[in-house]
Amino acid sequence: MQSSADEDETDPFELHFANPDEDELSNKIKAAQENSWTPQKLSPSADYKMTGQYPGNFTPRHVPGVEGLVDKGFNIKPRLSEASRKLLKKATALEQALFPIIFDNQDLLFGARTPSNADRLRNLVSLHALNHLYKTRDRIIKNNTKLARDKTGSLELRDQGFTRPKVLILTATRSACYKIVQAMLAIASPEQQENKKRFEDAFILDNPIPSDRPADYIDLFAGNNDDEFRVGMKFTRKTVKFFSKFANSDIILASPLGLRRSLTTTDKKGSPPNTDFLSSIEICIVDQADALLMQNWDHLTHIFTHLNALPRNPAGTDFSRVRNWCLNAHSPFLRQTILLAAYLTPDLNALFTAHMRNIAGRVKICPANYPGHLAVPMPIKQTFNRIAAPSPLAAPDTRFAHFCTAIVPALAARSKRASANSSTTAAGTLVCVPSYYDFVRLRNFFATSTAAQNISFGAISEYSSPTQVRQARSHFGTGRFSVLLYSGRAHHFQRYRIRGVRSVVWYGVPDNAVFYGEGLEMVLASVEKGVVGVGEARVRMLFTRWDGLGLERVVGSERVRGMVGEAMGDVFEFV
Repeated sequence: MQSSADEDETDPFELHFANPDEDELSNKIKAAQENSWTPQKLSPSADYKMTGQYPGNFTPRHVPGVEGLVDKGFNIKPRLSEASRKLLKKATALEQALFPIIFDNQDLLFGARTPSNADRLRNLVSLHALNHLYKTRDRIIKNNTKLARDKTGSLELRDQGFTRPKVLILTATRSACYKIVQAMLAIASPEQQENKKRFEDAFILDNPIPSDRPADYIDLFAGNNDDEFRVGMKFTRKTVKFFSKFANSDIILASPLGLRRSLTTTDKKGSPPNTDFLSSIEICIVDQADALLMQNWDHLTHIFTHLNALPRNPAGTDFSRVRNWCLNAHSPFLRQTILLAAYLTPDLNALFTAHMRNIAGRVKICPANYPGHLAVPMPIKQTFNRIAAPSPLAAPDTRFAHFCTAIVPALAARSKRASANSSTTAAGTLVCVPSYYDFVRLRNFFATSTAAQNISFGAISEYSSPTQVRQARSHFGTGRFSVLLYSGRAHHFQRYRIRGVRSVVWYGVPDNAVFYGEGLEMVLASVEKGVVGVGEARVRMLFTRWDGLGLERVVGSERVRGMVGEAMGDVFEFV
């Protein structure tokens, strides 16, 4: 390893941030502005599908193991090398594929995050963030010395942005934030930690989750699951300081909600919110992006629209030291964005297209094949109804019309027969609604429409009080409610195991395919208890051809192609 990575012309930091070739930079920025990307298929392993897009010709590097990462071509700072080997030993084929993407400063949308690989992913991105910070800081200190010795005043050294913060890390909960901080501290090994106890008091909470809950739920909600927080971290040679002011911080860690409050809250004098601390972010890491979809996605998109905007009040900025590409408002094209998610969704793909425009390239990774929940034989009839929606924008109205004309009459007829026979056989239809907007629409329909006037129903959403939830579950379990509307976000946050479920109607395709499996388990529990016969138990899902991403995770990669295609029918049944 070279003694000074800052002077190595092959260092990715040098090539991308510190001293890029002006002509090459201009051409790549123009290509990115014109949305002119050259696609390239990459092959990390047979288990994953990787596609890259680059503004021009590019040949990605391959690193043969962790020794290649630390010693060959990626210029890890010497103070981080030993910790790097310990944290990243026995790298998998996937991790070896991720090394050059991350350390070559490319954008990454990773759609295969799991509870089992989460820690190693955190270690990897934490190492990269610290390596970037140390290189930036060492370069600035070195140049300060040069300028102090310069007697002519003609020396021009551009080594920074408008403001100090260089890394932004967004995640879903305080507990997840704490895990990332622990990873960074293990790598950096600072001699002193200022305000550490205050940080631990605010971010550590003993909140055990029952072991029978699914692994993804435990990974997300164990510990302090509060979703409103923000904290700055300042790194010096021997010390890390927590709760530093944003303007003096190197890293900002926050939830989208917590950071947005900073971006929209005025001070006591009524001055506009200060967003300048986001002007010079060079690495943005979003962990558990799929969980953020279940919070308020608008918070995240709002943050991205403010990233790298020119500062409105650049007081204190030494413009003689600001990099040219930063002065030219080209920071969005050099910022590296890393999104880690359990799966890909249209919202994540839209963020990838609109805000991940890195001239070093952008890469998307997801599993090559999904087995789906139909791979395991179930004694339950599973029906998938394809709805002919002409466009994604038309899908909500088309889906609602189909539900009202094809599903509601059957529910009303069963309810009428059961009422006449003083029976509860009509009870037990759980209607799962992934979108809250669709949930509100259905709830209003059941409450006001004459077509549903004979259907007794309850509703559980993420906004339902504990009393409302207990009442709805009790009435549904005893047959007093024949239909229970259940929002996807309520299930995400609570994972209720609802009893008395004889059939499930999926109003739409859940992004998290685990939810579909848990719906099956509720019906199976009713079958095993003799609440419903095997022949009467049923699961039905409504989908459109625009739901391919989520549907693939439910039915499997082999089946989804035929189900969303035009050649086959509109009803698919599996047992």
